[in-house]
Amino acid sequence: MNTLKTLRFRASRTRLRAPKAWWQHRGLNDKDVFLASFERSGNTWLRFVMMEIFTKNNAGFLNVNQIIPEMGTHREMKPVLANGGRLIKTHEMWRPEYKRAIYLMRDLRDVMFSNWARDKEMGFSRYFDKGRDFDGYLESFLQGKVTRFGSWQEHIESWLDCPLAKNGNLLVVRYEDLRKDTVTGLTEMLHFLGVDVSPELIQQAVDNNSLGAMREKEEKAKASGAVMGKGTLLKKHRTDREDARFVRSGSMGGWRDKLTPEQIEMVKRYAGRVLTRVGYPAGSEASPDRAPAITASQLQA
Repeated sequence: MNTLKTLRFRASRTRLRAPKAWWQHRGLNDKDVFLASFERSGNTWLRFVMMEIFTKNNAGFLNVNQIIPEMGTHREMKPVLANGGRLIKTHEMWRPEYKRAIYLMRDLRDVMFSNWARDKEMGFSRYFDKGRDFDGYLESFLQGKVTRFGSWQEHIESWLDCPLAKNGNLLVVRYEDLRKDTVTGLTEMLHFLGVDVSPELIQQAVDNNSLGAMREKEEKAKASGAVMGKGTLLKKHRTDREDARFVRSGSMGGWRDKLTPEQIEMVKRYAGRVLTRVGYPAGSEASPDRAPAITASQLQA
């Protein structure tokens, strides 16, 4: 049984998952807009804030998917956009079905540590030949063998080089910029979506979804036995541990105190060019100051 689980897990990280991905993308239309990101890049927090802006209701793990659904759960959901389209979360690389999107990116190294913590908690690291220790996990992650969505660098470039980047239908936002000036970043996103709301409403939604507020919502969801996303159980125990939480710290640049010089060089070897392309330091040099939200056409290699 363990061998079968391992084989299924690994197969889901290869092209063998293509039929399932196709099936999950049924029922889309050209009016739909996508909140796209690599895993653990801040998409859940963004959905909570966006839901409260659109509905003026309190967002939680039990209702957010009814307003801004995840890919594969979208078919019965109602439109929330003025054009009659839905706002749908996706972690997929760009696909021809996607006609307009906001792409939220986060520094590869912070994404990687967030994934590592979750995979250890969920027991997923045992499925990788080299993933049982962090060095092995790091290389597997950089090679695109950890998540179902390829490597971070391949994911980024699938979106930066897609047709949407050339026709003005893609807005690229850095997570770090959004956290530093959240109201401005959200205003830019809402303008892209054709939504006009007051800065006061945006600020209220941000305040309602601070780190502390998100963790309270997570605790309530766990207490009721809620399921987050596609089968990720929000466990009722061990919530005192940082790596046991779905909602973690959302830290920026924490990798600087965790990676060894050798590990930093490995990251540069696999992803240094793409990190530089999107404005992140390839090594341990200082991060750039905040830049405005950018369209992908401005990031063409």
